[in-house]
Amino acid sequence: MDPGVIKRLDEVVVNKIAAGEVIQRPANALKELIENCLDAKATHIEVTVKCGGMKMLQILDNGTGIRKEDLGILCERFTTSKLERFYELPTISTYGFRGEALSSISHVAHLKIQTKTRDSVCAYKAQYENGVLKGPPVPCAGNQGTIVTAEDLFYNVPQRKNTLRTPNDEYQLIYGVVSKYAIHNHRVGFILRKFGESPAMRTAPNSELLDNIRVIYGNSVASELIPIDFTDPSLKFSVKAQVSNGSHAMKKGIFLLFINNRLVDCEALKTAINELYTSFLPSGSYPFIYMSLNVEPLSLDVNVHPTKHEVHFLHEDSIIEKIVRKIEEKLLEGKASKTFYTESRLPSQSKASESKSEKKSSSEEPKEPKIVRTDTREVKIEKYLMTSLSQSVVQNIPEADGKKEGRKVTKLTSILTLRKAVEDSASRELRKIIRESSFVGAVDREQFLIQCQDKMYLCDTRKLTKELFYQIFLYDFENFGKIELEERLSLEELAQVALDSEESGWTEEDGDKDDLVQRIVEILCEKSPIMKEYYNLTINRHDRTLETLPLLLPGYTPPISHLAMFLLRIATEVEWESEKECFETLSSELSRFYSQIEFFPPEEEVYATLEHILYPAMKEYLIPPEDFASNRAFLEVAALPELHKVFERC
Repeated sequence: MDPGVIKRLDEVVVNKIAAGEVIQRPANALKELIENCLDAKATHIEVTVKCGGMKMLQILDNGTGIRKEDLGILCERFTTSKLERFYELPTISTYGFRGEALSSISHVAHLKIQTKTRDSVCAYKAQYENGVLKGPPVPCAGNQGTIVTAEDLFYNVPQRKNTLRTPNDEYQLIYGVVSKYAIHNHRVGFILRKFGESPAMRTAPNSELLDNIRVIYGNSVASELIPIDFTDPSLKFSVKAQVSNGSHAMKKGIFLLFINNRLVDCEALKTAINELYTSFLPSGSYPFIYMSLNVEPLSLDVNVHPTKHEVHFLHEDSIIEKIVRKIEEKLLEGKASKTFYTESRLPSQSKASESKSEKKSSSEEPKEPKIVRTDTREVKIEKYLMTSLSQSVVQNIPEADGKKEGRKVTKLTSILTLRKAVEDSASRELRKIIRESSFVGAVDREQFLIQCQDKMYLCDTRKLTKELFYQIFLYDFENFGKIELEERLSLEELAQVALDSEESGWTEEDGDKDDLVQRIVEILCEKSPIMKEYYNLTINRHDRTLETLPLLLPGYTPPISHLAMFLLRIATEVEWESEKECFETLSSELSRFYSQIEFFPPEEEVYATLEHILYPAMKEYLIPPEDFASNRAFLEVAALPELHKVFERC
């Protein structure tokens, strides 16, 4: 057996291997780019994501920008402005210092950069491939700062691309990265949005730490936090933290740790804190922890992991012990103060009054009022205010559901998997509340109120209807009725209207509009058999027109004004190559289109449609996910006994 010949790997292979270590998924790439923005002293960072970051990941900042002279070597490996000599590494304070982030991204994606410095007359655009600048930088108009756009991530590494999760799962990981940096860097304004949609997260510049926690995780978390701020001179470390008290429990704990301003993991610290909380929280519950730990730079090794998500520091066990002890002291203080206020008596209360009160019979004690409305058929004030317009909405709901006779039973594994995902994420508590609730009224075009027993809830109309329609598309798969359009609509005209709108985000770099229109029409015609067979969305391929839309609920018609943008999105956003992703993204785009009811005129008709068509469908069909409570889709706003206690004193 002859030994193998050792050869030097080709430089392209070496760079792709290195890129795979640094950029493991879109969220890793975004983390590196955000850190570059923060190093550039940005006060505003805007992130735009398309298809979970796999089709496009764009980050815009208003930082110092990049000099035109540096664009030539910007994406070469080990090029950086933050480190020159090895002995500077132990005291490094910037996020990026190895010059690998942009280089790695350029080896696994199509990378475009637009940048302008304060002293530059104009901005410059540059494109990179495999770390090399493609052509000289092109001057263009632009504001100070940098826009980095990475498209088709892992297009040349199919093995890595195939291991990624669904676009929605990847987007959730991206959301997690942005939210963590937004909380820690609360003086910087962050915006996160999906391409073509309104922002999913927005934090204001120069906000407070608790304000950003409230925006991202809700008031229920922010109102239950205990501040911790202490310094230990002997071990030379300091801690600033916000930790949940002994009354707040979560099924899935949240642990945000920054060491010397770097987002990192520390399993030893996380485990120690979770063990401490077992004495304060119910079994299976976990706390919310945000912690910023600062240690001496010379005690910290930041260069132990390709993605820098792990660090090592001296006296780790001792530091963890002191942190846990401090948290325990704060929790015990909170517990003691809570017991004190619960059992305290009014200062004016005398022994005589105490003995007198003891003689009172239990029947004389005031009883807590029970003001509960549970019957949804009760007469409401709207009955006397309903106009002929809203009455016509109710009267025009057809009795038949308009769907095909003889329902088909779906056996496609992809659809069954998507249904199971809906059921696995379901909240039984929210499902019970919606089923037993009664409609109170619409607050505006974006929110409505419902009551369940003695509590009132504020619901986000768009989020609930979008989830409702998405589930209808999964559970009524292949069994939709059809809405026949009064006249056939030209696909070419609709595509032209969509590209002309600002919402499409079209720029000259995307190509000629006429060519794009033809490409969109070709995709729609090519995929029309799938849409007709499974969704009853009919496209006539001969005259290239749209004929029918699926009927989901009797009496409900989707907003035709958004039809052009909807067709553009299903031509560009749907993953047609994979069966499961195809049905998931197509159902998602359809539900997004059908849920845009806030643009219906007139206003009165919107409210009647919501109360008499959409809300009854929610009660019967909707399986609310657990994250409805955390993303502010479903909020408890009042409890009648508590209101009674307040007004009883007036």
